[in-house]
Amino acid sequence: MRNKSFYIQTFGCQMNERDSETLAGMLRDSGYYESPVRNQADVIVINTCSVRENADKRFFGTLGQLKAVKRERPDTVVAVCGCMMQQQHIIETLKAKYPWVDLIFGTHNIHEFPELLANVLNEREKIVAVWGRAENIIEGLPSMRKNPYKAFVNIMYGCDNFCTYCIVPFTRGRERSREPKAILHEVYRLVEDGVREITLLGQNVNSYQGMVSEEDSEIKKETSFAELICLLNKTEGLERIRFMTSHPKDLSEELIEAYVSCEKLCPHIHLPVQSGSTKILSMMNRKYTAEAYLKLVERLRSRVPDIAITTDIIVGFPGETEQDFDATLNLVKTVGFDSAFTFLYSARKGTPAEDFKDQVPESIKHDRFNRLVNILNITSAEKNKALVGTTEEVLAEGKSKTNAALFTGRTGGHKLVNFKADSDVSGHIVKVLITNSTTFSLTGRASEV
Repeated sequence: MRNKSFYIQTFGCQMNERDSETLAGMLRDSGYYESPVRNQADVIVINTCSVRENADKRFFGTLGQLKAVKRERPDTVVAVCGCMMQQQHIIETLKAKYPWVDLIFGTHNIHEFPELLANVLNEREKIVAVWGRAENIIEGLPSMRKNPYKAFVNIMYGCDNFCTYCIVPFTRGRERSREPKAILHEVYRLVEDGVREITLLGQNVNSYQGMVSEEDSEIKKETSFAELICLLNKTEGLERIRFMTSHPKDLSEELIEAYVSCEKLCPHIHLPVQSGSTKILSMMNRKYTAEAYLKLVERLRSRVPDIAITTDIIVGFPGETEQDFDATLNLVKTVGFDSAFTFLYSARKGTPAEDFKDQVPESIKHDRFNRLVNILNITSAEKNKALVGTTEEVLAEGKSKTNAALFTGRTGGHKLVNFKADSDVSGHIVKVLITNSTTFSLTGRASEV
């Protein structure tokens, strides 16, 4: 019997990307190989995101395309998982309108996927297996990474913040932190496998609290996020440490000092502000003010002057007036973000903000969005232009996907760099002279490894 193939399509955040790596690892260990073409795969998995309306639309659009695939190749297994599956109304929609879906599972029972898939194949019956809440964290699951030199490492799952616009606490559950030893062991194995840079993942990494289940002379009973970084900083062979996402309300002075004391911690922080209006921040249940955010930025830059700061901003939250939006523009100008992810507010079923009054008309949202992006792009272009003529350390990830004559990688500040090199420098930290810049990237020439 021939080996069967799989294809995984991922929507959403880095947490979903990491989950998809786990799904791919389990399929590989079950004897499957990855197909480069979705419609030719024997098993098609769609890993969903519920944070934005656009992701919902893309998911259902993709699912609609698979109807023809299932008709032509009825033995193909279509599986859907991820955050959207934790919402009962989505499951009911799939049952009623998308009968060609064979397997539905959620965020809390990914480890069951091989068994669920085997049951679908053996019994030829549709299966819905979604846990309402998470049990214990399952360690030691396989992984199939896309990048040989960089890796995502989950340090915690879930969220306790309950921002009024966000469905994540309901789809990912409450906060659960992994034990420090398990994280250190995973990173050690990744470094042995050639990884040079890790990104620590969590909905709010600042609230990480690693508990040691048994006595350990080297690791404290309770380990804070900053302490975890200091432990990882000692890992031989590891070159860089990054993390996301960082909630402003929990960013400690201890973490700021880690930027100074831990040489492997990259001078970059993704610090979502969401709005520059304290009134809107309160309605979002973000638990900090615009003034507090600005003071936090000041403290970061006073200790780490060259730190790159990126952010998330939501435009058109219910009740946002022109004055509130102006406050966001003013904050953006004051901070001078290196880049930002910007989003039009979209109501999420089951969140408090869905029922808020004064929903902002779509035309006003789009107008504000365009004005915001224009300012952000100008700042990003200026930040990048200031690096022309400097020499930056870049982790070379391999050849550029858009230009085979160039290598690509990122600086410590997470700037994308495409550069020339005389030899294959993949997997090395390379000194690159920056010769040109655009709004979103840099160009340069490697001088030495």
